[in-house]
Amino acid sequence: MKTLTCKVVIQSDRQLHIPVPEDVPPGPAEVIVVIVPETTPEKGMTAGDLLRSPFFSVWKDRSDLGDSIEYAQELRAKAEQHRRRE
Repeated sequence: MKTLTCKVVIQSDRQLHIPVPEDVPPGPAEVIVVIVPETTPEKGMTAGDLLRSPFFSVWKDRSDLGDSIEYAQELRAKAEQHRRRE
């Protein structure tokens, strides 16, 4: 499984075109789109803000992820490693 984060603009025709990196193999894929209001702060969110955000429980019904808490922790660890390399 590969996780990508792309910032895109949805045009007035409601079409969404997502360029993917070269290392993503062609073929079937599942894409999950989360619409986040532009005014959502990236830092300084309270626990209440997070509970009301569109991200809360986004993986709860996914059977392919196993333990969603463990999966989220793995993603955070990978993101932290990526930030350290930059």
